[in-house]
Amino acid sequence: MRILVTGGAGFVGSSLALAFKHDNPSAEIIAADNLKRRGSELNLPRLRDAGIRFEHADIRDPEDLSALGPMDLLLECSAEPSVQAGYSGSPAYLLDTNLRGTLNCLEAARRHDAALVFLSTSRVYPIDPLRALPLETENEGLAIPPGAAGQGWSAYGIAEDFPLDGHRSLYGATKLASEQFIEEYRAAFGLKAIVNRCGVLAGPWQMGKVDQGFICLWAARHLYGGKLSYNGFGGHGHQVRDVLHVADLYDLLVRQLDDMSVSATGVWNVGGGDTNATSLRRLTGVCTARAGRELEIAAQPDTNPADIPWFVTDARRAMATFDWAPKRSLDILLDEVFDWLAAERDVLQPLLS
Repeated sequence: MRILVTGGAGFVGSSLALAFKHDNPSAEIIAADNLKRRGSELNLPRLRDAGIRFEHADIRDPEDLSALGPMDLLLECSAEPSVQAGYSGSPAYLLDTNLRGTLNCLEAARRHDAALVFLSTSRVYPIDPLRALPLETENEGLAIPPGAAGQGWSAYGIAEDFPLDGHRSLYGATKLASEQFIEEYRAAFGLKAIVNRCGVLAGPWQMGKVDQGFICLWAARHLYGGKLSYNGFGGHGHQVRDVLHVADLYDLLVRQLDDMSVSATGVWNVGGGDTNATSLRRLTGVCTARAGRELEIAAQPDTNPADIPWFVTDARRAMATFDWAPKRSLDILLDEVFDWLAAERDVLQPLLS
């Protein structure tokens, strides 16, 4: 087995590469990355020590992918992951990486008859309908009222049949367009491809930023010190997301790869679900307790055009189909993140404080 992981030095890519190598020690695993995101270089020693080969490569360049040779499985984990990308200047890097890069990966998988895993995003669902959901404030966070439901939404979260009409951010548009091209490659070339629409992923070794990776960002600022703010929707910190430990994503991928006749059709919502959802204000409370430090959180009431107030992933279809459920609660995830931040403080504090 030869596995290529694009974005292989990033948080998700490196986590999956290490997990696959642990469970398949005889597999040849190549982690390819352009190392653009600060902090990704910290994963290179971890990959090397596990026997994973790193190659500096950029999926925007098809020659870089060709030079990596054939593969049996391509894990497409590379992306410009920020939903705010492209709004403050040219969207060229976002479009080239998330769309042209995906097309280059599709061609690589087609040429080598490889299976493909594509990590899409919950942000393919359009902004205005998500903002129009009948939300109410409950326990310092927004929630769907009991019994309220509509097409593709309920208190369980957003399901795969949520309507797709409307705008969804430049980032979300690149991912949805990539999904459509994957569907065409399935039909035209028989490509075996799993498409997972992931909610928020988190865990140790995630370099949290304001626009991506909020769990690790919140934990790091509470432990190391620094500024935080509740941005948008009045500045109350009531917006909600569900969170999935990256190790639970790996557990699902193993099950999906064992049954490609089912998993390589359609799309799958993948997330922590309503039992692993939190608002920023609730997250502040648990981070304060773990860090023993109370921060004064600023309020920025103005809402970014690409932001949404509430998203919980309804992953019941994937759970039932693959007999899978997240094993690691939000509390377990936060324990692991705080332990990592404490153990690697000398390296991480300059990056994350």
